[in-house]
Amino acid sequence: QVRLVESGGGSVQSGGSLRLSCETFGYIYSGPCMSWFRQPPGQEREWVGSIDRDGMGTYADSVKGRFTISQDNAKSTVYLQMNSLKPEDTAMYYCGAMIRVGERCLEGYTYWGQGTQVTVSS
Repeated sequence: QVRLVESGGGSVQSGGSLRLSCETFGYIYSGPCMSWFRQPPGQEREWVGSIDRDGMGTYADSVKGRFTISQDNAKSTVYLQMNSLKPEDTAMYYCGAMIRVGERCLEGYTYWGQGTQVTVSS
């Protein structure tokens, strides 16, 4: 059974930092098949960023330059380092994973974690 477990959320003041973790269990791990998402209160879930096979991240414009995705293959874990946090970053943060087949990621996020809450106060 595949499980994704996010952790590291919390409450911080504007300008602060947090590092989120997404540890995978029972998943044929591939960092490029995983992404971070967030869902602000009363809004739709939105993509935050992904990491490619070279370890380079791509990010939503709203977080570019402030958030960094990294991974630890040995721990089957992806991270989201969030710096210079703003109140508008307040959201439930999720990691999502696509099914990996060989070196490919099947389109669509099949697996989701339970989320970790990030609250940024002004």
